[in-house]
Amino acid sequence: MKRLTPTGEFIYTYAYHGDERELCHLEMRAFFGKDTEDKIIKSTFGIDPSRSPFIKERLEVLFEASGLAEILEQAADVDMETATFKVIFPKINDLALADKVEYMEKRDIERQIGAVITGRADVHDPDITFGLIPFRGRWYFGKYQLSESVWFRHQQKPREYSTALSTKVARAIANIAVPNPVGVKAIDPCCGIGTVLVEALSMGIDIDGRDINPLVVDGSRENIAHFGLTGTVELGPIADITEQYDVAIIDMPYNLYTHATPDEQQEILKDAHPFAEKLLVVTIEPIDHMIQDAGFKIIDRCIAKKSLFLREILVCERIDQPSSKTAELKQA
Repeated sequence: MKRLTPTGEFIYTYAYHGDERELCHLEMRAFFGKDTEDKIIKSTFGIDPSRSPFIKERLEVLFEASGLAEILEQAADVDMETATFKVIFPKINDLALADKVEYMEKRDIERQIGAVITGRADVHDPDITFGLIPFRGRWYFGKYQLSESVWFRHQQKPREYSTALSTKVARAIANIAVPNPVGVKAIDPCCGIGTVLVEALSMGIDIDGRDINPLVVDGSRENIAHFGLTGTVELGPIADITEQYDVAIIDMPYNLYTHATPDEQQEILKDAHPFAEKLLVVTIEPIDHMIQDAGFKIIDRCIAKKSLFLREILVCERIDQPSSKTAELKQA
């Protein structure tokens, strides 16, 4: 095949509800270092679109142009040889007015591009799907990949309870904590029924689980096995962890099995300090002062909404100096 060398740029389109905006934008910042009110973003970071519960599709850019005529000229150099293909012009919400193209015109453009590419078109089961996306005055052509809602399949677990995170939120949290899994070791030391573990493991994140409650540890192990995943879930308190981790995901206990008091929450955070460089904390109560007293600083945050129930998600880094409380004790 000719002219199929990627440029190294990707375009992602997004779909989310108003209540999901903050969580989606926090995940964007974790993946790409920026967010946008537009439901489309261009980046040099290649993310599997099925990782995100909010990414709708991805275009791996092969070439770009100022208009359709130039796209057609470049597409004419593409020779598929024995591979089949199809071309789609996806529907994208919230495009700038200058980038909008009407439905019938999109279908006509698909036919024009398909006609100049050398090869056999197959609209039902192609070897490669190409996409065309207009964005900020430029036209981009590349390999198209539709996101698969993997998190949706994980909703039906053999073991669950009502206050657990939704699979959609859990997947976003795993991405925010570990945007690039390569060489990263993570732990969920208050893993409960294992909702975050299932999402993280299904994305290839190297993560361990742990909890002090034997009932939920058994449930977490059962849920992981149910989806054909492999992961370690240990029984024991966070204070007993001796292995070092790059990041810890802590969903503060507040369910019918385990409810941590403010003092216990503070101890959980302090116990994480020796073994975790980074924390992602999920809380239903303001705990900024606890984060600081545990020796961490908040570097990003958002509110995740579910009807009237609000969770705050805090992204934290370890401070390489004594916390304020420790310093006060030393001064005393």
